[in-house]
Amino acid sequence: MRLAVCRTSACAPVGSLPGRPAKVLSRLLNPKTVAVIGGREAERVIEQCDKIGFNGVIWPVHPTRKTILGRPCYGSIAELPAGPDAAYVAVNREATIDIVKALAGRGAGAAVCYAAGFAEAESEVSGSSGLQARLVEAAGDMPIVGPNCYGFINALDGVALWPDQHGAVPCEKGVAIISQSSNVAINLTMQKRRLPIAHMMTVGNQAQTGLSDLGQAVIEDQRVTALGLHIEGLDDVKAFERLVLRARELHKPIVAIKVGRSEQAQAVALTHTASLAGSDVGHDALFTRLGVARVHSIEAFLETLKLLHAGGPLRGKELLSLSCSGGEASLMADAAQGRAVTWRPFSAEQAGALKSELGEIVTITNPLDYNTFIWGDWPGMVRLFETALAPDFDLSTLVIDFPRADRCQPKDWEDALTSFMKAAVNSGARAAVVASLPEAMPEEIAGELLADGIAPLCGLETAMIAAEAAAFIGKAWSRPLPAPLLPPGMAAESIETLDEAASKKELAAAGLVVPSSAIICDLSEIGEALSTLVAPFALKALGIAHKTEAGAVKLNLQGEGDIAAAVKSMSGLSDRFLLEEMTPPPLAELIVGVSRDPVCGLLLTIGAGGVLTELLEDSVSMLLPVGERDIREALATLKIG
Repeated sequence: MRLAVCRTSACAPVGSLPGRPAKVLSRLLNPKTVAVIGGREAERVIEQCDKIGFNGVIWPVHPTRKTILGRPCYGSIAELPAGPDAAYVAVNREATIDIVKALAGRGAGAAVCYAAGFAEAESEVSGSSGLQARLVEAAGDMPIVGPNCYGFINALDGVALWPDQHGAVPCEKGVAIISQSSNVAINLTMQKRRLPIAHMMTVGNQAQTGLSDLGQAVIEDQRVTALGLHIEGLDDVKAFERLVLRARELHKPIVAIKVGRSEQAQAVALTHTASLAGSDVGHDALFTRLGVARVHSIEAFLETLKLLHAGGPLRGKELLSLSCSGGEASLMADAAQGRAVTWRPFSAEQAGALKSELGEIVTITNPLDYNTFIWGDWPGMVRLFETALAPDFDLSTLVIDFPRADRCQPKDWEDALTSFMKAAVNSGARAAVVASLPEAMPEEIAGELLADGIAPLCGLETAMIAAEAAAFIGKAWSRPLPAPLLPPGMAAESIETLDEAASKKELAAAGLVVPSSAIICDLSEIGEALSTLVAPFALKALGIAHKTEAGAVKLNLQGEGDIAAAVKSMSGLSDRFLLEEMTPPPLAELIVGVSRDPVCGLLLTIGAGGVLTELLEDSVSMLLPVGERDIREALATLKIG
């Protein structure tokens, strides 16, 4: 056992950006004047602005061209009529620095830096990180997004500082998505799941303005319903904490995909956007603490955002499933297996009412297979659904896959859906319609459902992931706000590593019970040590981290002879030994450790201890500080709890 302690009065953060002021980004996100600098990519930005209906003024800047897409070009930043609200800089990396400096000098509102080859390329091209530092210096107080990013699309106000095709369409309200990958962002805009995307933003290297800054800017818009984050590395954990707490204050739920669960993903993140991914366990603990729902697939990301857009977080985890097939009911039941959601049984009174509607041969369970006997009796369907939805489940779902419109007649399915929608409105229930296959949820139907506040979800298991995530956020929001996080780093010169004897002395001073012990440096000291200790004993060589593997620990020693023999056998390992009284066999062994995540901060891990620690993999981690209730709740989640 070894303990690292900070001997200074304050541990200074390392590698973070404490106190960086929030950027004023309103001019960037909804500009009236836009300067577009460059050639081919700049022309594409103008095309996308025209396509989405940008009603401001665009000023192309090019040293040799006279016009771009019918607009007169300016030869330099100095020739512009004024400092633009926003600028898109699509030139090479060296020229980007000069352009950004000129824009800052003209009082521009902000700039998007498209070029790659900055800090993310340091392993291939030495000095690339220095270029990024020069870029930030050139920008001064002017916000810059990137470098190494595509920019953003504001579908609410018709702005597309974006150099490529995309699938975003104008909308009146919707979710905001921020991605560190421009290609992932493009793919997300192409979804056919009817998720309304109000903002699609990319951040690239986050050299100066990061994901948290952009997030805080967009959530202030009342037309934004939820926030989705594709994260390779956080810009600043304290800024992220401020973002999440402000989003909670505004009732804007957040769902995240965080890459880095594998070593390969962490390596790619570093070379892709120069992001320090941090530990996956640390980010899990951060998201859990702050109430950010984490999912692990693009499908779950989109469906969770859709459910949150339709009605925000869930109040609880009790679900209802209605379908006209026993096979679908069974699949829904299995889809929730291992998830933090439950199928609450119907009450006896309600089961009787459902039985009277469906007949004797239908088994009343949740998930409920109501059969197709009642199809065609649409008033009866409405009564059935209203009866089922009446107990106020946290989410009531109808499983229905629409037939192919090019080969089939969907009227009966449409009537069943209309009955469910009417029952949901009449009962005031929180509702969702689930298709087992994404292609069996037509876009036009998904749009009608969303217009009525009903989430159209694609995929049975994905729907359960979305419900679990929405319930997780609801539970997190029902609790008091967490205490502020401790700083993530400390100065290297302030760290002192203590051996086991000194570590236990520190712990004892903090009120922990530790075994009685003595330090032995010479065989002649054994007799004096035994005068105050009671057998049996453990002897450990000090200064060795993994004692068992090194043969640096001897157990069940009974007297002076055993101890002397043990000291001699370990004389080549250390010249200091810890002699301890052995404790009786425990009911359970617990491992408790604190590590320092480079991004997220101090991480407390508790779990099954002893020889089974690696085999059981039964542990939970929390970011500090935590209180007694947090510890008790964490212990209750363990197998040994």
